[in-house]
Formats: sequence, structure tokens, C-alpha cells
Amino acid sequence: MFVWSVETRMKIAFINQRYGMEVAGGSESYTRAMAEKLSEYLKDTGSVEVLTSKALSYTTWEDHYEKDVEEIGGVTVRRFSAKHKRSRVLQRGAGILMRRFHMHFKRLEELRLKARGPYVPGLVSYIKEHKDEYDAFVFVTYLYYPAYFGAREVYDKAWFIPTAHDEEPIYMNIYKELFTRVRGIVYLTGEEKAFTERLFGNQRVSNRVLGMGISVKEDADGERFRSKYGIEGEYLVFAGRIEKNKGCGELVDYFIRYQEDACGKGRREEGEAEHTAMEKKGGKGLTLVLMGKNSMELPEREDIRYVGFVSDGDKYDGMKGAKVICLPSRYESFSISLLEGMAYGNPALVNGNCEVLKGHMERSGGGFSYTGYEEFKEGLTKLLEPFVNEDTGKRAAAYVREEYGWDRIIGRFCEMFSGGKTDAGN
Repeated sequence: MFVWSVETRMKIAFINQRYGMEVAGGSESYTRAMAEKLSEYLKDTGSVEVLTSKALSYTTWEDHYEKDVEEIGGVTVRRFSAKHKRSRVLQRGAGILMRRFHMHFKRLEELRLKARGPYVPGLVSYIKEHKDEYDAFVFVTYLYYPAYFGAREVYDKAWFIPTAHDEEPIYMNIYKELFTRVRGIVYLTGEEKAFTERLFGNQRVSNRVLGMGISVKEDADGERFRSKYGIEGEYLVFAGRIEKNKGCGELVDYFIRYQEDACGKGRREEGEAEHTAMEKKGGKGLTLVLMGKNSMELPEREDIRYVGFVSDGDKYDGMKGAKVICLPSRYESFSISLLEGMAYGNPALVNGNCEVLKGHMERSGGGFSYTGYEEFKEGLTKLLEPFVNEDTGKRAAAYVREEYGWDRIIGRFCEMFSGGKTDAGN
């Protein structure tokens, strides 16, 4: 493993749109984990800071955190106020002009990005004014204002973790500059690298496929989770933002269909009222557990349990006790929650329309992917069989352990800053 030189002291800044213990989100969780682990790794030879907004909610970007500077987990966090709330009207209006009228001039695309936010010009000014004080700026996720406008001030020191996937915003022309002029790129998966290089032709930019380290609580207790939330029998779990654009609506629909199929024709002959009650309870004692902030209407059923935004302890307890980890999103660049669930030896059932999730399944052998209800049903039926569940779960855990150990990830991350081997030359 790469060892940082004692003579080399570095000051590194991570830039993300939100940051905090209460913040839920893939790139945000990645940033916090990487910043804290890197700070610990470099405690005698360097320092790590985070530059971010004061927002907790990405739907408004309203200030939530009061302090301009604070310390979280050994990392100095500098926060900047958004100058205005997220503007859905401007954002969608600009999007319509692009999609329907093919208007892609730079000022319109930048206006759309400012409307998406968080519009924190103070953060960008800070980077410009203090760039000589830092050795590297690590911009996490391409989608928001801070990455595009911030990186332009320090391309020679800008390292980029785009968390890119195939979605409409990434086709804006302004991103060509961002993806081709940064000093280096860290991709979370090979699928992300392949997609980005096809889209931007940026093979010459120094890059590595690293992912992030995955660690979970060893003392997690599934029975404790069952007892706390009153869950009996086997359960599937989804952890993340509960939204339709995350595939949660489809997951709920598929689960209900699966439960209705499990009830069988015999139950349907027992009368409409009794049949309705049975459908709400579900078949075979199986429950779908949803953990995270909810932004959609959920059916009132005994076999679908929404437990809310839970503590890390409850999250890991819930994952530990699950029979299967579900991830229905079409748009993922890595998926921390999936890999955390797999680390406990749980097999996974994921949306096969997402190349990243499909790739995790193919490389690990730790689960199945689906592209429609019949494949969902077939995969879930197999994973509920004891032998298949155990065997597939072992492969899932081995994959996470071997590919995403923290020592491996942090060592190679530091190696990149020092001019070590990458997959392309500058």
C-alpha cells in the first residue's frame, strides 16, 4: 500500500453541494466518508477540509447550518449561504428550450445550472482567493453549481469525482470543458468510466477507477431492528431517498404484485372482504422495509413498512437482518447503500437497466438484476430459497471485502495526488 511521505504536507479541500451528519445522499455520503478517512490517514502529514453550502434540503437550498466554519469528524467544514432558493421554473424552462428547440448556448446552460443550485458564489470566490493555500481541490459530483463553477478557477489543481451516469443533464455542452480540463478523475466504477469516455472523449485525462471504501458496524443486530420496529418474518430492505425517480414506485408495485401472486388463487375464493385483508397483509410473511426520507405516497399495507430516516445504528441493524437488499434505481454511479447491505452477506436484487448495478451483480455473483416484473419475481423467488440466499450472500460479502477495503482505496487515492500510476497520462 502507498505510504504518504513524511516530508510532504498537503492541504486538500473536498467540494460538495451539501455536507453534514443529517445529510442523506450518495455523493454527500461519499464525500463525508472520504474526507474523514483521508483526514485520519493524513493526520500527521496533511489536512483535509470541506467547502460546501449551509443547506440541508436540496429541494430549496435554504440555509440550515448556522456556523460558517465548524469541525465534523476531524474535518474542518467551511459553509457558504446560497444567494437564492432553487428555481424550478428557470431550471425546467431552460430544460424545455434545450430539449424541444435544441438551444444549447453556453449562457442558457449556465443559467440552468445556477437555477439548479446551490447558487453559492461565495464558495467559488473563496476558491479563487485562497487557491494558493491548497494543494488539491476534489470536486464531487458533476451535477451542481459548485463543481462546474468552482473547478474553472483551479483546473490545474482540480481532481474530479463526477458520479456520472446516463441522465439528461449530463448532455449539456458546458460539461465538456469540465470533464476534459481537470487534472484527474476518479471513477467509482468501470461502467462510469466507459460511459464518460464515450460521451466526452476524455481518455487522455489522468484517471483511476477506485470506488470508495465500505465499512459497516460489526455489532449490528437484526433482531434488535425487528423488535424496535415490530417486524416479523423475513423482509426485504431499501435504504435511500424514497422517490419515484429512484424507482421506489416501481419497487412497491412489483412487491405488491409478488405478494398477490404468493397469495394464490385459493385465497381469492374466500370472499372479497377477506381477500382484500389478506392482500394488505401479504403472502408468505414477507415484508418490504423502506428506510430514508420519503417523498412519495405509500400504500397502507401491513407488509410495507416505512420506518423513516433512521440513525446509522438502526440502518445497519436493518441491513443485517434483511433477507435481500433491493435497489430499484435506473440512475446510479456507485451505490453505497447496496454495497453496505451486501457487506453483511445479503444478496441483492437490482434494476438491470442501470449498467452500474448490473455490473456489480455480474462481477460479484452476489445477486440478480431485473428489467421487468417477471425477472423481478424470478430473482426474488430464487433469493428467498435458503441455499441460494446463503451462497449468493457469501459471494456478495466477499466482493465488497476484496474490492472496497478502506486501506486499498485511501492508499491509491493518495498515490494519485503524488503523481502515481493512473489509467491515462496528462
